Amino acid sequence: MTTTDPAGSSGPASAGFGAHDVHSGREPHAPDVRDAPRTRGQAGITPSDLETEAAALDAADALRSRRDAFVGADTSLVYFDGNSLGRPLRASIERLEAFARDEWGGRLIRGWDESWMQLPFDIGDAVGRAAIGAAPGQTVIGDSTTVLLYKMVRAAFDAAVAADPARVEIVVDRDNFPTDRYLVDGIAAERGGRVRWIDVDTVSGVSGEALRAAVGRETAVVLLSHVAYRSGYLTDAEALTRIAHEAGALIVWDLCHSAGSVPVEADVWGFDIAVGCTYKYLNGGPGSPAFAYVATRLQDRLAQPIQGWMGTADVFAMGPEYQPAEGMRRFLSGTPPIVGMLAMQDTLALIEEVGIGAIRAKSVALTEFAVRVADEFLAPLGVSVASPRDPAARGGHVTLSHPAMRAVTARLWFQDVIPDYRDPGGLRIGLSPLSTSFAETLAGLRAVEAAVRAERSR
Repeated sequence: MTTTDPAGSSGPASAGFGAHDVHSGREPHAPDVRDAPRTRGQAGITPSDLETEAAALDAADALRSRRDAFVGADTSLVYFDGNSLGRPLRASIERLEAFARDEWGGRLIRGWDESWMQLPFDIGDAVGRAAIGAAPGQTVIGDSTTVLLYKMVRAAFDAAVAADPARVEIVVDRDNFPTDRYLVDGIAAERGGRVRWIDVDTVSGVSGEALRAAVGRETAVVLLSHVAYRSGYLTDAEALTRIAHEAGALIVWDLCHSAGSVPVEADVWGFDIAVGCTYKYLNGGPGSPAFAYVATRLQDRLAQPIQGWMGTADVFAMGPEYQPAEGMRRFLSGTPPIVGMLAMQDTLALIEEVGIGAIRAKSVALTEFAVRVADEFLAPLGVSVASPRDPAARGGHVTLSHPAMRAVTARLWFQDVIPDYRDPGGLRIGLSPLSTSFAETLAGLRAVEAAVRAERSR
């Protein structure tokens, strides 16, 4: 038996990746920054003061030269959706063109023997090294995030039950990303388990106290997001991992909104399993395949449920029975999506070069600036910050809440200001540190102000 999640659906606004207004049948007036009055903010700061500050912050930014490496960063378009789909690097376009011409076109099927079969592991190790603090041999590029999460949660659940049949519960919070919640519910039904739901404050997230109250003798697996997709809340992953382990449970971390944006130390923090997407802060491109991390100590204990030829001990033996490979290969199923995993290599190299610490420092500075601008010019319009105010508890995006934000998002898209929308009434400002400037952030927020004013006057 499973429980049901009354918080279930994200609502109709989640239709479409940007969730802009496709239902009204109208083309909203495109707001212009000039529509916003040139008044002082709540603390007496003027827009020109903020423009001066943004220019100074950009001049002092140690990562400012990296912005030029991204396609479109030199245009007037304001991109607030890097937490959903990152801009491409110019180097990645060159890499894809060269691959199609020289490797795919030139080497044809010989490419599998020459390098492609090894790419999921080589790039996986690069993800481990650059973005999630994992030693080699524990990370692989595989399927979509959804498929990898299914494999990992199901494998963890089965291993926990095999070790102790009393462990039949999967713990997840009600504000986790829909895929995570749906998968857990389905796996529990499939395997005769049940779900224990954690109620959370949607502006914050799962606390140590809340997790400790949810886990116990019957917990098999805990599934949590390191950064909450709605609010940007950044959990204390090390502490929550320890709590799960103290209860005798395995823990699976969803790193979709943290990999490449905030420091992750999978090995040091004692992670069991993690899954993350690569098209956000790793700039792998639309639908680029996800990565999976499994700690070395667990790899031979887990039997992944989608048994395909690519996960066998001898891929080309074509034997009568499935024999799982050792190591991370056992978590593959079908033919690796080689083209889809090419582009992320350039971002991974860039992250290694500049260091995740520098990326995190700029991320904090960008989100702090965005919150201050929101407090000055959006709060008087009834807009609230629906993200943690403590930067230590906030990931790379800020959510601004107002009942009109769905229509505001539609207006902004027509102006080439691209945030996204999440119910209830949340406009997400996703600030990718490598490709976003402070001036761009200010221009976008001034456009948000103009759009909110336009909606208020309708």
